[in-house]
Formats: sequence, structure tokens, C-alpha cells
Amino acid sequence: MSLNAAPQPTSFSVWQQGWCQAAEKCASPNFGERPTAAHIDLIVIHAISLPPGEFGTGAVQQLFGNQLDWEAHPYFQSIRGLQVSAHFFIERTGKVWQFVSCDQRAWHAGVSSYRGRSNCNDDAIGIELEGLEGDSFEAVQYEILGQLCVALAKAYPIQHIAGHEHIAPGRKKDPGPGFDWALLQKNVAWPPQYFPEF
Repeated sequence: MSLNAAPQPTSFSVWQQGWCQAAEKCASPNFGERPTAAHIDLIVIHAISLPPGEFGTGAVQQLFGNQLDWEAHPYFQSIRGLQVSAHFFIERTGKVWQFVSCDQRAWHAGVSSYRGRSNCNDDAIGIELEGLEGDSFEAVQYEILGQLCVALAKAYPIQHIAGHEHIAPGRKKDPGPGFDWALLQKNVAWPPQYFPEF
């Protein structure tokens, strides 16, 4: 697999008003202001592919930009009108997209609660991995995810990292059993208390 599209490790060090300069910018209208007292200390990992199980279609970017053609695939009817976003999206190739400034509130968590706080969108950074819920992910995605998480922890007071399934148990199941939490912990070299039990 070619890594040509993937940023180099040091390239995540340049930020401007919450935007990572190494990521492909694709600004989403689906965001809002964080509460004044928000303490941005949580990273939430998601899995997404549109249509489910199909990769590299560009449909995720279209969804986050409110530009998805609802007629283009039968599955899209089930999410018709959905207005969501994440801060980042990591393709199977390792390419990174950014849709919302990390200083702003993206719409990725929904009804959620973690570490004694509800409304995780208020103080979380959402990272979507291109993949199918419960399935495996590419080695390059783990490498890039680890680099991005480390860079985020230098820019924000990150102390927790969890899956969508951990902040919305029973409602969400991603990234699911195919996600290797132990590998991510090894890549970022953070203490166990940062992570959900795995």
C-alpha cells in the first residue's frame, strides 16, 4: 500500500486556529461554538464508510458537507437529511481530511456521556476512520491516527480517548471489536487510564 497520500509524522505540528495544516481542508457547515467553560480533553474514535463497506467513494466528505446525493444509493435514503460532521476523517490510505476546527464543536457524538460528563460534542474531538463497524482497519490508519492523537495532545489538554461505543453504549457500536485499542495505546504511548477498558 502506498503511503504517498499520508502526511509525514512531523507535518501534524503546524496548526492555525484549530486547523491542522497537514490535513486536506473540507469545511463543514455542521458545527457550533463550544461552551465557554469547555475543557477539550476527550478524543472520540468512530468508524464510517458510505455506502457501508465501500471505501474511497467521496460520500463521507459529501455527507459532512451537506452535499450527498440521497438518490445515489439505496442506503442513503435511510440517512436522508442527516446533518453531521467530525473534526477529522482518515481514509484507508492514511489521507487525513479535516471538516471542523478543533476549537469548534463538531456534530459527531450525539446523545452521549463519558467521564461523568454528558454532551460529549461540547469538549471532544471526533476522528472518523474509514471502515466498517466491527471490521478491521489498515495499519497506515493506526499509524496516522497515533500521530494525529499525539499532535492533538500537544495542542489540547487531552486526557481521555474512547470509541463512539463507549460514549453512547447501546446506541452506537463503532469502531467495534475490529479496532485494536492495544495497538493505538502502544503507538501513542499514553497511560492505561487514558483508555477505555479493552
